[in-house]
Amino acid sequence: MDFKIHYLILIIFRIITEARMKNKLKVYRAMHDMTQEDLANKVKVSRQTINAIEKGKYLPSLPLAFKFAKIFKINIEEIFYEN
Repeated sequence: MDFKIHYLILIIFRIITEARMKNKLKVYRAMHDMTQEDLANKVKVSRQTINAIEKGKYLPSLPLAFKFAKIFKINIEEIFYEN
């Protein structure tokens, strides 16, 4: 995907979802018997980043959201949803 298009999608995703997005990352992580550290290592971020996403303090980038979906073999919409 062209970098500019990807960047624009990311900006739109963050604007639309910033105030209303919830997630079930902790639920799916528990279903797969994974610690925050395990998941962080798989997607190459810090454990603190996983913690912040689970608590709704940080929205992941679109590529990171796709990585979560791929690991859990589900659609992004099953992890991240509107409030």
